Amino acid sequence: MDSTTSRRPDARFLVAHPAHFIALGFGAGLAPRAPGTAGTLAALAMYWLLALVLPPLAIAFLAVPLFFVGVWACGVAGRNLGVEDHGAFVWDEIVAFLPLAALASASIWLQALAFALFRLFDIWKPFPIRQFEARVKGGLGVMLDDLLAACYTYLVLVILVIAIHRLPMPA
Repeated sequence: MDSTTSRRPDARFLVAHPAHFIALGFGAGLAPRAPGTAGTLAALAMYWLLALVLPPLAIAFLAVPLFFVGVWACGVAGRNLGVEDHGAFVWDEIVAFLPLAALASASIWLQALAFALFRLFDIWKPFPIRQFEARVKGGLGVMLDDLLAACYTYLVLVILVIAIHRLPMPA
């Protein structure tokens, strides 16, 4: 069977088409265990590299065009793999986490908290994430559930930061 139609992507599938390379997060999605976590780690590394040349706000806004690239790439890769939303597709984690890494850029601890919260919401898929995942198909469906997990993460981060800053300071 040709690797471009197999149900498990491999290195040949990764390099067979630019969309595959993108959807699989430059290879992070080939991780044998927890590819979503590997994709989120790749996003963190990508953020740190981009932060050498771009301010956090620019990196956050870079996620907008990258989202649409992901809709295309995940759609193509899903059709070629024969699996619409394969676990190896991690571009959605990368794109959704970039703005969170930028938001939390003031502290490695905030980035770690954002990472943990994002993975929690991406795995847990609270309402309405699971419903969107079931109803929205193709590349948009792949990208949308992680975008919503990022929104939940953002809300929790904001609430925590506000709550911490409102705590009385010790004398």
